[in-house]
Amino acid sequence: MKAKILGATTVLILLSSLGAARAENPAHVKQLLETNLCQGCDLSGANLKNSHLIGADLRNANLEGANLEMANLEGADLSEANLTGANLKQTFLNSAALNDANLTDANFTEANLSYADLAGADLSNTTFLNTNLLGTGIPNNILGSK
Repeated sequence: MKAKILGATTVLILLSSLGAARAENPAHVKQLLETNLCQGCDLSGANLKNSHLIGADLRNANLEGANLEMANLEGADLSEANLTGANLKQTFLNSAALNDANLTDANFTEANLSYADLAGADLSNTTFLNTNLLGTGIPNNILGSK
């Protein structure tokens, strides 16, 4: 009987530790949604689809693998943020600051980045399919490409 209890306890501990390591800090998500201020927050893997984050302060935030599809980030400050592998399909980033951000493997399909600051951003393997890049300094011939 003691062996069964010990075995069940071990399984529960392992499962709870796996869940904790996989996603965002829930307190940080709540802070962002309530205040629009989340500098340096851990939002990795967060589901922020359709969120209204106009002018949000996300400097140095970890948004790796986050879902920001159809979010409104107009004028948001994402300077030095980590957006590796983030889903930014149809996201509105007009006049957003993405300078020195890590945009590796991010997907900006059909997003609006007009007049966004991309100076120093890592655009390695970034997808810009049908993306509005007006005023960003990124050549128009990148449109429709990966």
